[in-house]
Amino acid sequence: MPPRFLKLSDVQEILNISSQQAYALVRSGDLPAIQVGGRGQWRVDEAELESYIARQYAAAREHLREREAGQAG
Repeated sequence: MPPRFLKLSDVQEILNISSQQAYALVRSGDLPAIQVGGRGQWRVDEAELESYIARQYAAAREHLREREAGQAG
């Protein structure tokens, strides 16, 4: 069974982003996460990461539609 929660290092590897970018996603609330353990390590539920990715795809599609509509008009 794969782990339910991912470390921020896992998130940055999956999204191919820097550690600062991964932390910024969590800090901004764009990517919901929890802090666990005595040192407050951030963990992201795998389902939340998948939801974030789906939202980004939807935003990209909308951006392309708006761009195409602007060029057509």
